[in-house]
Amino acid sequence: MRLTIKTWLLPALALLWAGLAQAAGLPGPVVDSAWLAANLGEVQVFEVRSNPKSFTAAPEFETDAKTGKKTLVEVGGHIPGARLMDTKPLRTDKKVGELTVKYMLPEMAAFETIMQAVGVDADRPIVLVPVGTDVVDLDDALRAYWQLKVYGEDNIAVLDGGMAAWLLEGRAHSSDAAPAKTGSWRAKADRSARYGADSEAVAAAVASKSATLIDGRDLRSYHGLARRDYVHAAGHIPGAKVLPPELLTRPVSGGAVKLHSLATYRGIAAVTGVDADKPSIAYCNSGHLASGPWFVMSELLGHKNARLYDGSMHQWTLEKRPVEGAIPLQ
Repeated sequence: MRLTIKTWLLPALALLWAGLAQAAGLPGPVVDSAWLAANLGEVQVFEVRSNPKSFTAAPEFETDAKTGKKTLVEVGGHIPGARLMDTKPLRTDKKVGELTVKYMLPEMAAFETIMQAVGVDADRPIVLVPVGTDVVDLDDALRAYWQLKVYGEDNIAVLDGGMAAWLLEGRAHSSDAAPAKTGSWRAKADRSARYGADSEAVAAAVASKSATLIDGRDLRSYHGLARRDYVHAAGHIPGAKVLPPELLTRPVSGGAVKLHSLATYRGIAAVTGVDADKPSIAYCNSGHLASGPWFVMSELLGHKNARLYDGSMHQWTLEKRPVEGAIPLQ
């Protein structure tokens, strides 16, 4: 019996399409440099930088005269073909009642315009690359990740170890400026209620203990021994547990930091009093460092009820809401 074209061609096309889709997809919310190097042609890469000049600068290394071991002194350049995502336009002032709250997520239309200006295209996997030398610049990328998630993007991942690990592995890099490009990315939905929390939601969680509040700041800030100038009271939100940034990454040889294993994150949550299986709301001073605990709870440990309080301590104290736990300064 002869096979008709329909009999053999359609299944073959289906298999081909499935193979292409798998090749173009992301393996999860985190990719390593080996995977990215093998799949550069299938994804769009964005270097998330608070210092845009570093995108076109040369990296700086120190070499031990005895061992020949390289240590990264300053990250410079970028992965070939990557584009720059400057962190500054990603945050904005927002009116909340009569108050002006700083460092907030832009409205959906404005964020869409920002992403298009960066060169983000629709319907193509996105890989965000942090600088990779400390948790603060990692959180720059995780904050951008959260913002994209809020506005409907799910085909997105972060490079573990960032540009620092990429350079330390001796992989190719470029210091060329990226040509101007307008991307086609469009916001698919406003999922602020799913991934974000406002002051009222935080206050309700304080009153009902329905969610674990996770303070993503350092211990000095949590205990009121240090305070940013835009935070108007010392201490922390009542009942909050602290998951300090120094616990969220591990150093690797040469000057990069990487993420822990899932088992380690569960252990860290346990010793800090964070119930990894309970709904959570992460916060910090301005919604930046909170991106780390949110990412761990939501994207790595897979909790569907993990949210980030965008206004964080800045908005909470601007609204004169209660704080606790400040150590008296003599």
